[in-house]
Amino acid sequence: MYVVKSPLSDADLKTVSEALQGALVDLVDLSLVAKQVHWTVVGPRFRSVHLQLDEVVDTARLHSDTVAERASTLGVPPDGRAKTVAATSGVGAVPDGWVEDGDAVGALVDALGAVITRMRERIEATGEADPVSQDIFIAVTADLEKHHWMFQAANGN
Repeated sequence: MYVVKSPLSDADLKTVSEALQGALVDLVDLSLVAKQVHWTVVGPRFRSVHLQLDEVVDTARLHSDTVAERASTLGVPPDGRAKTVAATSGVGAVPDGWVEDGDAVGALVDALGAVITRMRERIEATGEADPVSQDIFIAVTADLEKHHWMFQAANGN
């Protein structure tokens, strides 16, 4: 049942809705991972890494809302529930307990890299199906790649 009728064909809507749902899940999980590391980071660079992590959280939350609202706009109910995120996210796990600042930075490099790879696949998948959604994926990817660069530079890798 569609409460909102999409202007897209059924085939294009399927492609786009899968991409939007995947992006939503990855962004929600990225915000959770970054916040977890934010709470547990320790070491000489604690403060700078702690603050940088909140920037990632803010970016992921902002874009997750944009992605979810795009899905709703197309008549697809977004699913950001914990069980859905846990079952379908492409973001890896973070270590338990305290995380040394260098390891925290490495964990974010990995998490951002995983999300960026999947976002780039979504950019490719939605180009013809829905350039409007593709544009959202491009904007998300640009912001995540900036964070990725900054975390890589922080560890020199």
